[in-house]
Amino acid sequence: MQNEATIGYRLDSLPLSGYHWRLLGLIAAGMYFDSFDIYIAGTVLAAMIHSGESTLKLNAMFVSVTFVGMMSGAWLSGVLGDRFGRRFCYQFNLGIYGFASIAAALAPSMYWLIFFRLVMGIGMGAEIVVGYGTLSEFIPAAWRGRFGTILNLIINTSLFLSTFLGWLIVPHYGWRWMFAIAGCGALFVWFLRKSMPESPRWLASRNRTDEADQVVSTIEKACGVDSATAIAAAAQQPRRAAPGNGRLGDLFTRRLLTRTITGITVLVALFIVNYAFVSWIPTFLVKQGHSVSNSLGLTSVMFAGGPVGSLIAFVLAERVGRKWGIVLFSLICAAFGAAYPFAQSEVMITALGFAITCCIYVLSSFSVATYVPELFPTELRLRGSGVSNTAGRAVSIAVPYVVAWAFTGFGIAGVLTLIVGTLLVQALIVGVLGTETRKRSLESIAAEVSDTTDASGQSVNARAASATEP
Repeated sequence: MQNEATIGYRLDSLPLSGYHWRLLGLIAAGMYFDSFDIYIAGTVLAAMIHSGESTLKLNAMFVSVTFVGMMSGAWLSGVLGDRFGRRFCYQFNLGIYGFASIAAALAPSMYWLIFFRLVMGIGMGAEIVVGYGTLSEFIPAAWRGRFGTILNLIINTSLFLSTFLGWLIVPHYGWRWMFAIAGCGALFVWFLRKSMPESPRWLASRNRTDEADQVVSTIEKACGVDSATAIAAAAQQPRRAAPGNGRLGDLFTRRLLTRTITGITVLVALFIVNYAFVSWIPTFLVKQGHSVSNSLGLTSVMFAGGPVGSLIAFVLAERVGRKWGIVLFSLICAAFGAAYPFAQSEVMITALGFAITCCIYVLSSFSVATYVPELFPTELRLRGSGVSNTAGRAVSIAVPYVVAWAFTGFGIAGVLTLIVGTLLVQALIVGVLGTETRKRSLESIAAEVSDTTDASGQSVNARAASATEP
């Protein structure tokens, strides 16, 4: 009888094939519309102010409930995804988001739109947790980091599309079409994703090994691998004791606490740095005396560092690794951040802004897209990711107020001090507490924190740690 370790060995031993790319496409498509909807908010709210359908106070409420919904969705997806499965959760949350978007397009008033935005936020927050977590459980260990960075790159291109379509559609056809596009797109992807299988690792973690074997055999056939040979090779690997269902409280026990602290740290740091710099840089430039037009022009050049950062992460994910990649780019970004307040010319301001944006997207690719889901065992993967994302979203609600206070009291230097301090704390905590996950099976990573022992008193998972790596 197979267990999670042998199922994981078979998945990690597969050659990269069209199956993996199709899986990436289906997961990326759902997360793309999720991200698209986040970015259309600015265009829609500006149009509603112009038409008199909303006020600044109502717009602020719209933004606030988005974050509240995403925070709630991140939490719920962790609980539901580990309890009922990845397939149930990614279909459930995408359905919620898609139908709520359609309802938002038909909203009779701003108050109804705010309510539907809260529901949409739940789906959007859940999709991030489930998408990255599910992908990590299917992709072979040698490619897992690079696939995470590709997914991150695809998602972040939605900023350009949402801005372009907003410019093209809203002035002529109104803001409702933006929600209709997002909702119809999400529901179309929901239909396509009905063919996606359940995660074999999750099935095995629930002792549903026959179902897990059937899914893996189907994937092996698609990859041109003989299942009998793969099963025979996997049978030679040391067995891992069957895991329990896992409880939320396990994340805060001694064996997993350092993993939980690490996951929370990298996502809290990412959201602080991202929202403090990327979301506020146009305002900073205007306050420093640049015209609005010039500010937006400089910002556009700076933000070109985003896709460059994702490409750098793709190259380095399986070379430098996630742990040391986060530490290294936290320090590099901190150095650029410390230099930024002293830049005088537009060229230097733009160059440093480009470099900081680039580092932020490298960190995003390493952390939320790859590292956090890898930290937790299968039975707790989505709950661990959910708790980490929930903490990050909660902090992001307060970030605008902290940034405004820092800028008002200390200028751009105050904001950059916040950013640099956050990056240094992240580098320290990840460097001390973090574990490296590069090219390692998920079972090997989980075995480091398992205290399961066999009859002789030896740690079963510790002995299996290196042997489960292909």
